[in-house]
Amino acid sequence: MKSVFQIAILFAISASAASVSWLTRDTTPKPIPVPLCNSSLLKEGEICFHQAPENVLWIDARTRKEWEKDGYPNSILWNLDPKEDANKMEADAVFKIAESKFIVIYCTSQACGTSKEIANKIRKLDFGAKVKTLYGGYPSLVFKKQGDGSLNPSPR
Repeated sequence: MKSVFQIAILFAISASAASVSWLTRDTTPKPIPVPLCNSSLLKEGEICFHQAPENVLWIDARTRKEWEKDGYPNSILWNLDPKEDANKMEADAVFKIAESKFIVIYCTSQACGTSKEIANKIRKLDFGAKVKTLYGGYPSLVFKKQGDGSLNPSPR
């Protein structure tokens, strides 16, 4: 009986400590790590956000759900998701691509290779547009560098 009481006391102390910890946790959103873009270190075919011209065609290579939730304004969707109708997506994109002189493709992060695959497909179409992938991926669109070097969310 004594050990049941000791276990109950240990449980109550643990539950109290866990509750205090949960109630005092830091709930501020953590920033998405964004690689700062140094144009002298870009690989062939990459571009920093600040280098993109105003009349660029943005292509979102993330999932449809991500694009619908928070795609860059006026961007179009073209991804390699097997659940999508790839032929229809490509056909829809071709009309916009044919009208564009500068195209930038972005995906989830710097490590995402989908934007590079789509950039290569567009280059093979040979419409004469400059085609680049965005250094840093989507996080580079969401955050902008401030004068003090900090990163803050960009307005949508």
